[in-house]
Amino acid sequence: MNAAQAISGWLAIVGLGPGDAALVTPEVSAALAEASDVVGYIPYVARVAPREGLVLHSSDNRVELDRAALALELASQGRRVVVVSSGDPGVFAMAAAMFEALEAGPAHWRDLDIRVLPGITAMLAASARAGAPLGHDFCAINLSDNLKPWPLIEKRLRLAAEADFAMAFYNPRSKARPEGFARVLEVLREACGDDRPILFARAVSTLDENLTVASLGEARPEMADMRTMVIVGSSHTRIIERAERPILYTPRFVPEAVS
Repeated sequence: MNAAQAISGWLAIVGLGPGDAALVTPEVSAALAEASDVVGYIPYVARVAPREGLVLHSSDNRVELDRAALALELASQGRRVVVVSSGDPGVFAMAAAMFEALEAGPAHWRDLDIRVLPGITAMLAASARAGAPLGHDFCAINLSDNLKPWPLIEKRLRLAAEADFAMAFYNPRSKARPEGFARVLEVLREACGDDRPILFARAVSTLDENLTVASLGEARPEMADMRTMVIVGSSHTRIIERAERPILYTPRFVPEAVS
């Protein structure tokens, strides 16, 4: 690596949004237009239009650190590298993996020009489609136990319910762990009762989009898969019934009587 290469190379960690090309930010589009290399999980790289001079590096799931190391090394060689995630790269996506690799890697990687470019995460896209269920305090929880133990997930679910947060759930139910989301619903019913509203927002902003609003008592595990964002309201979340799809929202205020 010579000085000219070190100066010209850069790395952008970007979010492609929830699916619709119209929801990709201009900043991300500009980075992709300048890139020499795009690195990412196979279905996300497939969303990038090929062009002359652009090298696409697709890899399978669960190799995030290898993917990050490749991107950092390419940038250190003077390449203009974009690492793609769906949604926002800082929300259960590649930005954290990139910095894990950076911290553990060779010292010269730390001198790279590294930028994180935000995108519209599925949680916000789903909330917007439904109304404003995240209109007051909320939390986001990744329900996958690939990188953290299941007892910790249950603990966080119970504490979030006790604090009366609205809750947004990523990765609710996969083929490898279909029983996990069933247990999530059990925990929520124990903590919140059956009446709390729950939103199942699948494939938001794509042709496969489907939104269902139900109560916790009506919710079934098979209503969610890995393309579904699940949002559970707080005790103050309301439903405005109307002829078409109802509006789900959480008011900006909490009554003073709440202890």
